[in-house]
Amino acid sequence: MRSISRVADVSINTVSKMLVDAGKACAVYHDENVRNVKAKRVQCDEIWSFTYAKAKNVANAKAAPEDAGDTWTWTALDADSKMIISYLVGGRDAEYANAFMSDVADRLANRVQMTTDGHRAYLEAVEGAFGADVTDTLWSMEDVVALMDAAAPKPGRRGPYKKR
Repeated sequence: MRSISRVADVSINTVSKMLVDAGKACAVYHDENVRNVKAKRVQCDEIWSFTYAKAKNVANAKAAPEDAGDTWTWTALDADSKMIISYLVGGRDAEYANAFMSDVADRLANRVQMTTDGHRAYLEAVEGAFGADVTDTLWSMEDVVALMDAAAPKPGRRGPYKKR
């Protein structure tokens, strides 16, 4: 932000305010326009970050705000178009999972196949938001390896080596 404020010859506070305003406008646009999405496959995941300080350091931090610590961004992505269908910033528990999945369900127009990382909070959240209208695929590393082994070409019989 500092370099932008120098290039544009404006205060860094002006750049910060414009970014906040742009973010709010984008959130409103997304909320109003990303509706009735006709996706076939939806991938859901959470991304970890922290606000002010990592959770383990908040207790020792000086003047840490109330919401300091671990922050998770929940995302639902249309696997084909790569469009973000829904997102939510908050904790990584069942309460946030339920709110997130309810929002995802409200934005979709049809039944989808949903893929997640197997986080337990998804189990009840998917069932509560979609009922039987989703095929939830909770992958473990063993599932992925088994699929890769099944799809890999089998080596054929080797012929005799030729001498040069």
